[in-house]
Amino acid sequence: MKKRVRIAAPAKVNLRLVVLRREESGYHSLETLFCAIGFADYVQVELGEGGVRLEVLGEIDTGPAEENLVVRAANSFYDATGDLPNARITLDKRIPSGGGLGGGSSDAAATLKVLNEFYDRPLSEEKLLDIGSSLGSDVPFFLTSTPLALGWGRGERLLELEPLPGREIVIAHPGTRLSTPAVFKQFAQLRKGAESTEPVALPKAALSSWDDVRTFAVNDLEMVAFERIPSLPVGTRSMLEGGATLALLAGSGSSIFGIFEGAEEAEQAERQLASLGMKTWRSVTLTEWPQPEVQD
Repeated sequence: MKKRVRIAAPAKVNLRLVVLRREESGYHSLETLFCAIGFADYVQVELGEGGVRLEVLGEIDTGPAEENLVVRAANSFYDATGDLPNARITLDKRIPSGGGLGGGSSDAAATLKVLNEFYDRPLSEEKLLDIGSSLGSDVPFFLTSTPLALGWGRGERLLELEPLPGREIVIAHPGTRLSTPAVFKQFAQLRKGAESTEPVALPKAALSSWDDVRTFAVNDLEMVAFERIPSLPVGTRSMLEGGATLALLAGSGSSIFGIFEGAEEAEQAERQLASLGMKTWRSVTLTEWPQPEVQD
């Protein structure tokens, strides 16, 4: 039995997010392009004293432990394997909550990966994906074999893509959270039934370079997020003026991001965003997923 396993839980950005029709369930169907980035939380598993125990490091409020996706993922793992729950999990939380960066979903996926490694891989990749789908629509992306994928539905139907070359990325957060349900509700009110009904056909060949991606880059939810937080459009405009090849709202917000070809432009953009009162992080887009670190 391994003594300790640790893994990075990367954030994601949506290089494309188009809102399609509203389903009978009340949820909106999406077409989105997920891209994982190096900015990450960290999940570590050790043997516990019975049950699943979670310790959260950092200053970000993650709510009650029993509601945390890490705990839910761990319990789902043990339900699937039939083993008695016996894990002490440490979550080093760095990705801001409510920022559209998928931190909670990535934490859940990382928990499944690290537990599966800790117990010498009792579950197949297909079973992990099944569990991930039950936890949240973004979780399956973080369980794919590639850090770039097209998603449909609520993001759970995926087409894995070859990763694009790594690029500098700057993330900016205004210090204010956005509620995903509230954003979609206001979006539906603003659109007033004029929703698209069919996704745009985006074959793999159309997304084989950053120039291709820039052609299709859009986030329909910006109309809501930018109205609610006026510093967001100011920030994206600042990044574009500073040399970003594209700059968008991240997911349903409230973070924004810019993609840069060079470190110098990214550094200058980060300074400009900080001067606007935003918290910033510099990172890179991923070309492969981080692997678990095992200590026997």
